[in-house]
Amino acid sequence: MSQRCVKVGLLGLGTVGGGVARMLLEEKQRLSSRLGAELVLERAVDLDPALARDQGIPPERFSTDAGAVLDDPEIDIVVELIGGLEPARSFMLKAINSGKQVATANKMLLAHHGVEIFAAARQHRVGVAFEAAVGGGIPLIRSLREGLAADCIVSCLGILNGTCNYILSRMTSEGAPFQEVLAEAQAKGYAEADPTMDVEGLDTAHKLAIVAALITGAQPDIADIYTEGISAIEPVDIQLAGEFGYRVKLLAILRNLGGKVEARVHPALVPADHVLASIEGPFNALHIHGDWVGDVLLYGQGAGRRPTTSAVMGDVMDLARGIVAGCPDRVPPLGDAGAEGGRLEIAPMDDTACQYYFRCLALDQPGVLATVSRVLADHRISIKSVIQKGRSSSGPVNIVMVTHEAREKAVRAALKEIDQLPVIAEPTRLIRRA
Repeated sequence: MSQRCVKVGLLGLGTVGGGVARMLLEEKQRLSSRLGAELVLERAVDLDPALARDQGIPPERFSTDAGAVLDDPEIDIVVELIGGLEPARSFMLKAINSGKQVATANKMLLAHHGVEIFAAARQHRVGVAFEAAVGGGIPLIRSLREGLAADCIVSCLGILNGTCNYILSRMTSEGAPFQEVLAEAQAKGYAEADPTMDVEGLDTAHKLAIVAALITGAQPDIADIYTEGISAIEPVDIQLAGEFGYRVKLLAILRNLGGKVEARVHPALVPADHVLASIEGPFNALHIHGDWVGDVLLYGQGAGRRPTTSAVMGDVMDLARGIVAGCPDRVPPLGDAGAEGGRLEIAPMDDTACQYYFRCLALDQPGVLATVSRVLADHRISIKSVIQKGRSSSGPVNIVMVTHEAREKAVRAALKEIDQLPVIAEPTRLIRRA
């Protein structure tokens, strides 16, 4: 057994950072035994000394200065858990440029600055591990980077935000409105006080950018990923989608088109018999289709202190094993030794082709459905199924339809024309099929 001592420097003692510190301190014997070398928390850094005391970190192993980790030549692995873009970016690049291995859970940082970070890691031949950045405790990154390394990934469909999945699950089961369920999610700790990143799809888009980079070896510009959240979804749309045989989920959708990819985040109709339709509550799942492996489902807890701590510590162990074996950069950051890490081209959203759900709130008059159908036909959009809900003597009624496959550009043009009709009471609701 090697007697090498692998020293870890920890930046950030928040929810996950505190969990990592406790695991390194309390499970040191088990971790070291599995590693075949001593694994040590050499230094932890945070601006709040009280957090170090809460986790039982000895005073001599704590600092409020990041330089205590970044400038220490004895530290082998830097774990960045402070979040955000800066100073996290500068800290990570300094660690890499010093030849240190790095692990992070910072999905926003990798989505925005992955090209720069991964290029620096290749240049300095160090490992970058980021399992906790996507899917919490699910071994999603490792599966794509290593387990499926021989496959060409054709497509991915993912439920990658537990907050949104919890909200949509409750709206489906109870028929409650979005704002009411959001307040409940906040009270239970599933949603932040400011839920914008989650409910508007931004968190999911960051995760999709990382998945796209792993699959293609190139980094998408986050601004090129079409992103739409769930705040406009109403219980009536979930109910009516169910009558057509669908569940509504916030999906990250990626399809590999060769030199470019289709990458989008939005509420989507999932057939009730699809495996993703059964994913409930704050859980995450990624459905992968590879050219040789076929269909694979990765499922588990996508957030929370313990699952995310587990993912970060899995990365620490992986990096430490590389150090002990003398090959710290055994696995390239994106899993592809030939990848240059350039920019990935995203197909324009206007070119997307799928089925669509429309809900028109229209005056209850003869010929309205024919008028709407004529506009759709003029744009070469064919109706597959239609439901008209009830009759009203005093107000508008819902006309709901699901189309055959159509182009996004044509759909947008048709809806603009439909919404200008005098018989339409409010803008048409749209949900795309997965």
